[in-house]
Amino acid sequence: MGPHPAVAAIRLAVRRVLNDILDDHGRAPGRTPHELPPSPLVLVACSGGADSMALASALAFEAPRLGVRAGGVTVDHGLQTGSDLRAAEVASRLRELGLDPVESVAVTVGRDGGPEAAARDARYAALDAAAERHGAAAVLLGHTRDDQAETVLLGLARGSGIRSLSGMAAVSGAGGRYRRPFLQLDRQTARKACMVQSLPVWDDPHNADPAYTRSRLRHEGLPALEKALGKGVVEALARTAQLSRDDADALDAWAGRAEAGVRDADGRLECAALHDLPPAVRRRVLRRAAIEAGAPAGSLFARHIEEVDRLITGWRGQGAINLPGRVVARRQGGRLVIRQG
Repeated sequence: MGPHPAVAAIRLAVRRVLNDILDDHGRAPGRTPHELPPSPLVLVACSGGADSMALASALAFEAPRLGVRAGGVTVDHGLQTGSDLRAAEVASRLRELGLDPVESVAVTVGRDGGPEAAARDARYAALDAAAERHGAAAVLLGHTRDDQAETVLLGLARGSGIRSLSGMAAVSGAGGRYRRPFLQLDRQTARKACMVQSLPVWDDPHNADPAYTRSRLRHEGLPALEKALGKGVVEALARTAQLSRDDADALDAWAGRAEAGVRDADGRLECAALHDLPPAVRRRVLRRAAIEAGAPAGSLFARHIEEVDRLITGWRGQGAINLPGRVVARRQGGRLVIRQG
């Protein structure tokens, strides 16, 4: 008799990602470990919650069968009393699963961008550092299809274009460091897998705190949508993420090719050539030019690009446009100049 369906599902998802990692590192899946060069190390980022504990258990099961070394990292954000003890307990559970190396990393959470963004920035900085320290080939993250649906809705609320509807990528980070095996699995499957394997799970109180936007969306917004539209909403939103990502990637590639054709011999942007581009492509070219000039990508919003775009499409002799990072965009004699002022 095979494993419970939930356990089989999480293991299959992890096995597929480990095979991808092996392929990326020139290792042919299917060979026995003694035929392989030194094994790559894959780390799992684990909070102790159901999603990441299920991921850790699947990694611990699958990695030895593919000749992969498996370790774990838990991050102590220091935002709750006793968080250091909680992190130590999670690290102990990861070791009990057979993961090695395992470490708990304490971080200081700043205030930039709000509490959720600040915690995320601190967490990823710690995971990046851990991956570098241990020479890890990849870090696995436990985001599920439900997390993806929430991310798409948050992007929709920001109104910042198709890229914000793309959700989280299955592969992201420098050199494809971060992998998300569970993006096609729902949260309930991960929780069930923990239950049938008798894995203790910690439910972060922040996940139920209405002070946090994502928590409100999870406990109020999505249930209301499901009540109004039916249970397929989460799956449809996750599918929207993938379709949006494909479209955004195609438009980004188009903009990259178009950019060379709209610059003059001195590298300035020609307004007439820009005007002939489809709006979605033109705005991407303008965004790329602003970032290249020194505007921070995270501070450059759709409204900034729309103002610059009006220098092309609604030219009435208006003055320069100030952008984040002390970057200025102005029209000069049929050319668009974007540089630090």
